[in-house]
Amino acid sequence: MAEMSGIHVQKLTVVQQAIASCCGAIITSLFVTPLDVIKTRLQAQRNPFHDGKCLVNSSGHMDHVYVCKNGDSKAWYKKPGHFKGTLDAFVKIIRIEGIKSLWSGLPPTLIMAIPTTAIYFTCYDQLCEALKSRPGKHDEHIPVIAGSLSRFGSATVVSPLELIKTQMQCRRSSYKQLYLRVSTKVTVDGWLSLWQGWASTILRDVPFSAMYWYNYERFKKMMCKEVGAHEPTFFVSFTSGAASGSIAAVVTQPFDVVKTHRQTQLWENETLKIPQRDSKSTWAVMRKIAARNGITGLFAAGEKK
Repeated sequence: MAEMSGIHVQKLTVVQQAIASCCGAIITSLFVTPLDVIKTRLQAQRNPFHDGKCLVNSSGHMDHVYVCKNGDSKAWYKKPGHFKGTLDAFVKIIRIEGIKSLWSGLPPTLIMAIPTTAIYFTCYDQLCEALKSRPGKHDEHIPVIAGSLSRFGSATVVSPLELIKTQMQCRRSSYKQLYLRVSTKVTVDGWLSLWQGWASTILRDVPFSAMYWYNYERFKKMMCKEVGAHEPTFFVSFTSGAASGSIAAVVTQPFDVVKTHRQTQLWENETLKIPQRDSKSTWAVMRKIAARNGITGLFAAGEKK
């Protein structure tokens, strides 16, 4: 129990924090997915997706990769449409295909977004509480440490699910067949193969989390001081989050481009049954992208295949 201004405030339990995180993931995904569906449909209208190639769809929390397949003309991202812009696409999709089409591809993304978010935010809150209880005044370092460790842990725990999701999306099969394929991969390539692409994910997510939480806490304190508030209002929290997220996104964008490059390469190799080559290091991939598209290529919205 904690006392603030004569009012007793009960701290959330670990279970309550996890439930709140899951609810946040679902709400964010419900709001963001329609925007990304429209973006993907406009992109497909300009540059149709070819068989075996990939597109990256975002739920607001994480990326989800789709592989275009032969004969899959009914896939949501291949549906025909003549859109003049974002608003026109929004109206036509609802009128012609129904409002449910705006949330196409949401279920498989939530399967990974919910556990990732629950682990991440729950660990962050618990680490902050533990670090604040330690002797010594180093409060400014707590968000950096807690943010980095919680993102490192959540990315490491959930990473094997990416391989399973890849196998499920590339080939329709029973759970027994899926288990046999994953088991065979582990037998041939070892347990570490379940964490393929883990390094590029960590290089993107850990620095992002460290910068995000550090700036978020600082901006929040500064704004509360400016407006004379003892506790952050919704506007203060929202503005602090938007500003800190923008800064962290710009700085870590090159690693995001590399991760998307590796992710789509893995899916295309699985779909087209191309033998896996020795994976290049993150820095080698960055040099390749910079050599082909210039430095600005590392800050593109995503690496095109």
